[in-house]
Amino acid sequence: MSDDFNSRNIEEFRANRGRIALFGDARLLLLTTTGARTGRPHTTPLGYLPDDEFRLLVVASAGGADRHPAWYHNLRADPKVTVEDGIFTYPAVAEVITGAERERLFARIVEAQPGYGDYQRTTRRVLPVVALRNASEGPPRAGTSFGETLKAIHDSFRRELALVRSEVAAAGPALGAQLRVNCLAVCGGLHVHHRGEDRGIFPAVVARSPELAPVIERLTAEHVKIAALIDELEAAVRTDNPLPQVERLIDELEAHLRYEEEMLVPVL
Repeated sequence: MSDDFNSRNIEEFRANRGRIALFGDARLLLLTTTGARTGRPHTTPLGYLPDDEFRLLVVASAGGADRHPAWYHNLRADPKVTVEDGIFTYPAVAEVITGAERERLFARIVEAQPGYGDYQRTTRRVLPVVALRNASEGPPRAGTSFGETLKAIHDSFRRELALVRSEVAAAGPALGAQLRVNCLAVCGGLHVHHRGEDRGIFPAVVARSPELAPVIERLTAEHVKIAALIDELEAAVRTDNPLPQVERLIDELEAHLRYEEEMLVPVL
């Protein structure tokens, strides 16, 4: 991409919380690497796919060109990178996937995004698959308060659930391997988030505001219900059409998130 085109996309991404109109509802991130020759930061918009183990996968496709993109050379020289997903910005470590694992992941990626297969067929080089793993400690932060951070976390789940819902609806009963991973990744993230609330935020809220104990009891009970629904969805994703479970999960989760924000964001 030209520098001007790249800059416009970066500005639009940051102004619209991860959205670039040209790319519709695609999953996008900004990857900032350190220039291998210049030592200066270099930011590139990239499409990504979720992976299990809380990794994000990107492909150094360069549109099927015969040379690897600059960002790939940069992270080979220094795997410490920065990822922006439109809501959070965090340090990450980049790992180039090789061998049988690369073949397995690339096949899954092509099943979900056939364009990468087209790129591979136009070049003699093997398109690298890179995994990005969050290197920050503790939960992500956004804004100046825990309330703003909680709202941002919820918004990230809303965005991913909306993508999963549309993907599952379009896929019908035959889910591809990558779509199954998309579903399982968001389920795993919800489990971790709720566990953190149960063990950290909720006890702190009650200690600070005892009058909110009934609210916390309701939210904790809803976590149990949502966990059971997530278990149903995970089972359905592996065996059958999960669309009804996806719809139920999103509807119940939306109601839960709205109530939690109404009651807790002002306190936090």
